[in-house]
Amino acid sequence: MKNILERMQRLTGRYRELEHLLASPEVIANKEECNRYAKELADLRQPVQALADYEKLVSELEGLEHELQEKHDKEFLELVRKEHQELTERKTALERRMRELLAGEDKDLGRDMMMEIRQGTGGDEAGLFCADLYRMYTKYAVSRGWSVEPMSGSSNELGGFKEVVFSVKGKDAYKRLKFESGVHRVQRVPATEAQGRIHTSTATVAVFVEPQEVDLVIEPKDLRIDTYRSSGPGGQHMQKTDSAVRITHIPTGTVVACQDERSQGKNKNKAMRILRARLLDKRVEDEMRRMSEKRKALIGSGDRSEKIRTYNFPDRRVTDHRINFTSHRLEAILEGELDELSDALIKAAEEKAMEASRQEEGRVR
Repeated sequence: MKNILERMQRLTGRYRELEHLLASPEVIANKEECNRYAKELADLRQPVQALADYEKLVSELEGLEHELQEKHDKEFLELVRKEHQELTERKTALERRMRELLAGEDKDLGRDMMMEIRQGTGGDEAGLFCADLYRMYTKYAVSRGWSVEPMSGSSNELGGFKEVVFSVKGKDAYKRLKFESGVHRVQRVPATEAQGRIHTSTATVAVFVEPQEVDLVIEPKDLRIDTYRSSGPGGQHMQKTDSAVRITHIPTGTVVACQDERSQGKNKNKAMRILRARLLDKRVEDEMRRMSEKRKALIGSGDRSEKIRTYNFPDRRVTDHRINFTSHRLEAILEGELDELSDALIKAAEEKAMEASRQEEGRVR
């Protein structure tokens, strides 16, 4: 625990330093620097408060232990022992909480997020599976009271998706959906299969934290913005202006296109939001690749090529391969009842993060 407390004290020292910096006229005059420091300060509030609560509990426990050494009547001592036990349990819970905070599990949990679902192998059937996953996630969001905003999409002739991007906002949205990144596999008889043979198709899911202005600075000179005519439904709704927008981030070659809105301005705003999310995700992925040891301690890597889950229709089974979790409630899961699955993933991630933290503490000793 000594190593945990030392690290928490260093964070508290940085917190005090940031408070001092944010009060200086030089920093206040620099908007970008001020925003960066304010964000860092906000990120440190939870660990700083946890340490303050922990130190207060330790002090109270020391006082109770002193009382237990004194000569008091049995009834008073029993009350002291009961309070000592309660505070000891709270102290243990706080130690676990501090380990979780240091493991970085809570860094982005309150953030808004985006999801991207792309057709994988399997042709039109893979596109239909994309549509099934999109429906599953949107129904889950509705059941949780989250808001869903379609960002961009490309459909195929059968009503499936080649690609669909949407944002999700709401309490615990990122916490519950962050482990969905990876390859999802479906085994079933496609609607297009006349012989009744079971096919295997895949779709790729990516989960992005939606960046704030202070997370990522994109220079205008690094962007190429093109406009073109959207491919609309025709008739009275046919697009008569170049409202579709394509944005290219020149340094990375990342391209985002949006044409769902009739307004060029709205399409541009959505495209920029998607671009920022993809660039931030790439930066985080690069950092995680460098931190290979920490990467191994997580539930899956978020790698787009990693097969994480199978939806098997003949057996009415859903299996998450990362945690060996199997449910025979396939229909309910596809209808958006994801709590059982997400609870299992969150629990497994917390256990792995705690174990990694304990191992790190042991190495320091």
